[in-house]
Amino acid sequence: MPFLTLILNFNGVFAQNSVENKFGSWFTYIGNYRLSNKISVGNSVNIWHYGIADNFNLFFCNIAANYHISPKLTASLSYGILDIDNGFNKIGKHTFENRIFEQIGYKHLFAKLPIDHRVRIEQRFLDRPIQKNNVLQNRIRYRIGSKINLNKILFIRFNNEYMRTIQTKESDGFDENRAYIALGFNLLKYANIQVGYLNRKIKGLNLHRLQLKLFYKVDFRNQKK
Repeated sequence: MPFLTLILNFNGVFAQNSVENKFGSWFTYIGNYRLSNKISVGNSVNIWHYGIADNFNLFFCNIAANYHISPKLTASLSYGILDIDNGFNKIGKHTFENRIFEQIGYKHLFAKLPIDHRVRIEQRFLDRPIQKNNVLQNRIRYRIGSKINLNKILFIRFNNEYMRTIQTKESDGFDENRAYIALGFNLLKYANIQVGYLNRKIKGLNLHRLQLKLFYKVDFRNQKK
């Protein structure tokens, strides 16, 4: 598969032993379960590594309740938990996080190109044993993206997300940007997989990640008929 080979070849380019030059990986599962015309439930599981499936970075899972205001507009409320490694090639206690977020998603066409927007506000309750404190971080996120179908099986997905952590007396403020492009495969009517590259810029670091995503949808409305 030329696309996957091209991505994996980055690992040889970023071969130095540092967090910035190491090619890492993010594995993601995203599920959505439609209960009615207005209500759905979603969940996701994310595992991050500093290397390719090596050197644990982060584990995150969440569950979300979604209210479909219209076919184009959706409001969501979510709760998640995280286990975060304290740093690249460092040994010590992990940071644990309880996260709540509120979200609005909006879809539309622009010159026949499907565009999706996501605005998210997060409350991050961090338990940091190394700093010996608990802290609340508030973060604002905005993502814009699109999906281009190449045929019935293949598609291209790309998006860019900007994040801003609000500065407080207990927490530093900083920016983050995530740019993503992937080749997608429609495996089934309600499932697809994406193989892509994600560039993450945070706190002066320029990080390169292989990202594998599995999406699965279940529509219980159809089963009721």
